[in-house]
Amino acid sequence: MTRRESDWEGVRLHVVTGKGGTGKTTVAAALALALAASGQTVLVCEVEGRQGLARLFDVPALPYEETRLARVPDDGHVAGEVYGLAIDPEAALAEYLEMYYRLGRAVRALHKVGAIEFATTIAPGVRDVLLTGKVYEAVRRREKPRRDRRVYDAVVMDAPPTGRIARFLNVNAGVVDLARVGPIRRQAESIMMLMRSPQTAVHLVTLLEEMPVQETADGIAELREARIPVGGVVINMASRSPLDKATLRAAARGGLDRAEFEAALTHTGLPSDDRTINGLLTDAREHATRVALEDRLRKRIADMGRRTYELPRLPHGVDVGGLFELARELNDQGMA
Repeated sequence: MTRRESDWEGVRLHVVTGKGGTGKTTVAAALALALAASGQTVLVCEVEGRQGLARLFDVPALPYEETRLARVPDDGHVAGEVYGLAIDPEAALAEYLEMYYRLGRAVRALHKVGAIEFATTIAPGVRDVLLTGKVYEAVRRREKPRRDRRVYDAVVMDAPPTGRIARFLNVNAGVVDLARVGPIRRQAESIMMLMRSPQTAVHLVTLLEEMPVQETADGIAELREARIPVGGVVINMASRSPLDKATLRAAARGGLDRAEFEAALTHTGLPSDDRTINGLLTDAREHATRVALEDRLRKRIADMGRRTYELPRLPHGVDVGGLFELARELNDQGMA
């Protein structure tokens, strides 16, 4: 796949969120493939434990280990790569204690008594700190490369839904307030610097339906209040009417020519009885009503002032081939 220049040059952390059911995991996976189309090495992370990435790429459940999901050739020359990671809070806490405090033996003992599971379950805020911390660690490797850790050009996070995205990404601000000094405060400050920097963009996925569009607007407002950079809006599973505007207006008011319907059906050898024609006219009116609603929602999204991208509804569902098709759409539209 080839790509035009991205609208998000300089962004290294792409956070993808959206109302449940809008297909944010699909968009995150497609975005990772699109970014890899120029030969980049990309990590796509999921933080909700649903193993959605494994199902999309048709691979076994992802462990807490960076696993290659796909190679993406760029005009048959440089191959980009996409790696996947399902972040487990307990494993992330154990890794954090070992990395920053060298508590290898103590961590094993804590595991045996269930202390780590207790810590990540009893305090949801701790869980979110660990999840964002692991993503931060993957992003900053480019600044401090290590032999035993792969360096990524970009990281894509399949994040929680828009209803809690600002709170999730802003969780370390509370840690800064609580921890006055020490490594925990420094770590939290560093994470918040990344989340609020131009290296981060939060992209919101929506459908052309009232509730997802409203939740997108609310999410943008909350992110701005938290001073977290808002990226683009992806309209997923979108479609365009094959009918011109004049025909749609006529269909909406019930003004389509009944005789023309009857003549066309007769010409093609299809049934042209009253029941068939009435059904087609009803379908046309409902289609026109739906298109008018979608046009109003598109305008609402445009008024949000963010770059907008549209992905089609795939007729046979989303598989690996479908992900590559969606990735090409994102490349063509300049999202990656």
